[in-house]
Amino acid sequence: MSAKHEPTAKQIKEEKLYRQMGMTDEEFQLAEEKLGRLPNYTETGLFSALWSEHCSYKSSKPVLRKFPTEGTRVLQGPGEGAGIVDIGDNQAVVFKMESHNSPSAIEPFIGAATGAGGVLRDVFSMGARPVALVNSLRFGDLSEARDRYLFEEAVAGIASYGNKIGIPTIAGEVQFDQCYSKRPLVNAMAVGLLNHEDIQKGVASGVGNTVMYAGAKTGRDGIHGATMSSSEVSVEEEAELPVMQAGDPFLEKLVMEACLELVKSDALIGIQDMGAAGLTSSAAEMASKAGYGVELNLDFVPQREKGMTAYEMMLSESQERMLIVVKNGREQEITDLFAKYDIEAVAIGKVTDDKMLRLLHKGEVVAEVSADALAEDAPVYHKKSEEPAYYKEFQSMENAEPVVDDLKGTLKELLKRPTIASKEWVYKQFDTHALRNTVVAPGSSAGVIRVEGTNKGLAMTSDCNSRYVYLDPEIGGKIAVAEAARNLVCSGAEPIAITDCLNFGSADKPEVFWQFEKSAEGISAACLSLNTPVISGNVSLSNEVNGVPVYPTPTIGMVGIAHDLSHVITTEFKNAGDIIYLIGEAGMDFGGSELQQMTEGKISGKAPAIDLEVEAQRQKELLAAIQEGLVQSATDLSEGGFAIALCEKAFGAEGLGAGVTINGSAVTALFSETQSRFLVTVKEEQAAAFEAAVKDAVKIGIVTDQNEIVIKGENETLIEGSVDEFRSEWTGAIQRLLNPRA
Repeated sequence: MSAKHEPTAKQIKEEKLYRQMGMTDEEFQLAEEKLGRLPNYTETGLFSALWSEHCSYKSSKPVLRKFPTEGTRVLQGPGEGAGIVDIGDNQAVVFKMESHNSPSAIEPFIGAATGAGGVLRDVFSMGARPVALVNSLRFGDLSEARDRYLFEEAVAGIASYGNKIGIPTIAGEVQFDQCYSKRPLVNAMAVGLLNHEDIQKGVASGVGNTVMYAGAKTGRDGIHGATMSSSEVSVEEEAELPVMQAGDPFLEKLVMEACLELVKSDALIGIQDMGAAGLTSSAAEMASKAGYGVELNLDFVPQREKGMTAYEMMLSESQERMLIVVKNGREQEITDLFAKYDIEAVAIGKVTDDKMLRLLHKGEVVAEVSADALAEDAPVYHKKSEEPAYYKEFQSMENAEPVVDDLKGTLKELLKRPTIASKEWVYKQFDTHALRNTVVAPGSSAGVIRVEGTNKGLAMTSDCNSRYVYLDPEIGGKIAVAEAARNLVCSGAEPIAITDCLNFGSADKPEVFWQFEKSAEGISAACLSLNTPVISGNVSLSNEVNGVPVYPTPTIGMVGIAHDLSHVITTEFKNAGDIIYLIGEAGMDFGGSELQQMTEGKISGKAPAIDLEVEAQRQKELLAAIQEGLVQSATDLSEGGFAIALCEKAFGAEGLGAGVTINGSAVTALFSETQSRFLVTVKEEQAAAFEAAVKDAVKIGIVTDQNEIVIKGENETLIEGSVDEFRSEWTGAIQRLLNPRA
């Protein structure tokens, strides 16, 4: 729409055109009050984008305040592009998780790819060199062609971007449930490293300093992407959605290298990527955080399309763009620095002392709004919260054991289920060894990279069992954090902090908001118990299809330190003759379990209970034993329970099997998803020391040199079969689901 055809301020109000931008009547009135006049078309666009849920967190801010965000290692908590945690030796790890759910539901390849690109910019805008990518993905159960398409294309998009930019994808999770049909969750996490002196922030300070634009030219792609991501996607309306912003990983690589050189310059004042809401968010947020104003002349913004209006330039979400503030008089050296990388960097404005975001275009002031009004003073809503009827019903149910007639057949069926089955089809598409610092690639409990120049490692994982969260959001939130920490401990790393991606349905539904609140309380409790503060994160609401919300999915991304790479261990069996220990007893915990979903076709009842004191103690004892060199392999027990964990330990080892004896009810012992449990192997000569170190460890069998798994009960053999027999069900299951006619 050209400027001369834009509606007048009076038309916007009288015809309620602001509603098309996602603003409510009350919000438009508030914007009018803050301005002291009616906003024009461009100003209405600025308010609508920055006051959207996606940018302002207007519904979630009161809940996010529950999170513990401080700790002895925390150098930067929530509020910047990414969080920063000290790892010693003047080094720090920088990480952040972001969602790209709405774009991925429409154009899965582009949506997933740009999700990876955006979170990488969050990390290198802090001054850190990205060293790894992690993802967390949710899709329908692959029974429908559309869900198979979304899955294949989203994975391809992530792989394409990460591989081309040269950042290894070393960890992640993929889960499948019909509640995500046509509304996938695509959460991307980036991890970077920096020295303390290189930490940067997104601030625009110092009157007269210059605001510069660097990177790709601005086009009309992604306009109102932030408001789209703040509302439900109706499957029938996909054709009406805005043009998706495409990514260019080769260009991002150049922008990244230029920015990492820039952070060494004393000319730099602040830097921030242009993510959701594009130039609007970066300019307003940088000014507001610093307590200054910014004046931009949009005539100087590099444009790849003709006749762009101020509205279009400010709300475009074209990718690979950075906003930079530099000392006045140093512009040419910054332009020259970027030119070395064949990147355009131009001055487009200046820092002012009036705290306003002022936009000039074709010689006129086309917008003049308080930066604080846009960024800090967005409305905050305290949404209605109401316990759902289903929760009361489920809490009244007694724990029950599913009926299983064929133990071996059930194990085979579980191994084929896509949430449990091998994810090799996914991670084989990723370059997992780019940068040549990967110590543990995908397929184990967590990914591990070497901290270059040291003998330390960084371990990372992403976790959430949304079925547990649906059944009991508070317990499910605790379990998500605890499982992430377990995965790091099983890799020999000390958990140090989390980022999160809180994916929920519409906050306007009291039952959904209750899920959000309670899961945040559970996450907070677990973070305090396990000493893993929240340093960054993202909220993605309105994840619904035609009014039906997905399961509440508060994904946890966690990073830990392997203080010495000799501590790093993996999941699979190592040596015949090693003793197999089980830590933690099985209870009748089948609510939300893979077995319950498989046998009953639905989930119900209580989520597995968790005692955070027990969890913390077991993690502490096991990590200490691993650090002392007493453990050969370790994994935690999660989806599918003990039998699945035992099989997976054998699948990664060539020619090794297991013989174990378990007690109690066979179905519970084999398939229960009781929490805070581990399966580890120990050399026979270290058994006594291990048992002294880990109080709850119980010897249940040995690793054999036979290619078989034998599980005995108190009086009979429960399951017996070759490792190959079980592995064949597990390895190709996802490929078979993707090619149902093959």
